[in-house]
Amino acid sequence: MISPLASIHPEAKIGQDVEIGPFVFIDRDVIIGDHCVIDANATILRYTQLGDHCHVFPSAVIGAIPQDLKFRGEETWLIVGDHCVLRECVTLHRGTASKGKTVIGRNNLIMAYCHVAHDCVLGNNIIMSNATQLAGEVEIDDFAIIGGGTLVHQFTHIGGHVMIQGGSKINKDIPPYIIVARDPIAYCGINSVGLNRRGYTPEQIHTVQEAYRLLYQGGMNTTQALDQIEATLPASAERDAILSFVRQSTRGIVKG
Repeated sequence: MISPLASIHPEAKIGQDVEIGPFVFIDRDVIIGDHCVIDANATILRYTQLGDHCHVFPSAVIGAIPQDLKFRGEETWLIVGDHCVLRECVTLHRGTASKGKTVIGRNNLIMAYCHVAHDCVLGNNIIMSNATQLAGEVEIDDFAIIGGGTLVHQFTHIGGHVMIQGGSKINKDIPPYIIVARDPIAYCGINSVGLNRRGYTPEQIHTVQEAYRLLYQGGMNTTQALDQIEATLPASAERDAILSFVRQSTRGIVKG
């Protein structure tokens, strides 16, 4: 059902069985997937693509131009995957010439008043709690959970399966599988509860524990710890994900 009070550009592409509430504004060059719900007063601007089964709540602004002084009006996109929930007053911005698009994956819950800036890349099954703010070109991997009011510095990389305490200030990369908290932000152990819930075996969790024991409690610098992890732990997806993440970090990882 589409409300007669909605304003929809004739060149917008609206999928099948889409509900659009009153006072919604949908601009040209917008693609809305099937079975989406767009609640009253939501705004969806140019060069935005929503996947199927997305729900946009009241007063969200989706696809605004970047807050970047280098932006010159070029055609860039915001791409949102299937089954995403964008709660009240969420703001998601398009990309810049840097990457050309901002990407939000599938099955993500972005709670009220969150902001995702230009050129961010979010994976799947992520929870961003209320008022989390992402600066430009942040990358977040699958199954990350970010507590409310968290501030994330530009170019930061947050690994998969992490849990971040609400109110945190993130200015370093966060490796996968861990919990971070305190002020300043610090490593506080592995996210064993989350890993258990997602079907990781005791052996896999033990590998993660041993890797971070060597990295944060082994009395070595980061390079030495990575070499020791590689030499002493058998190859596995979890071990290799940790090694790859830390070695590729450009901002440096969170401290112990």
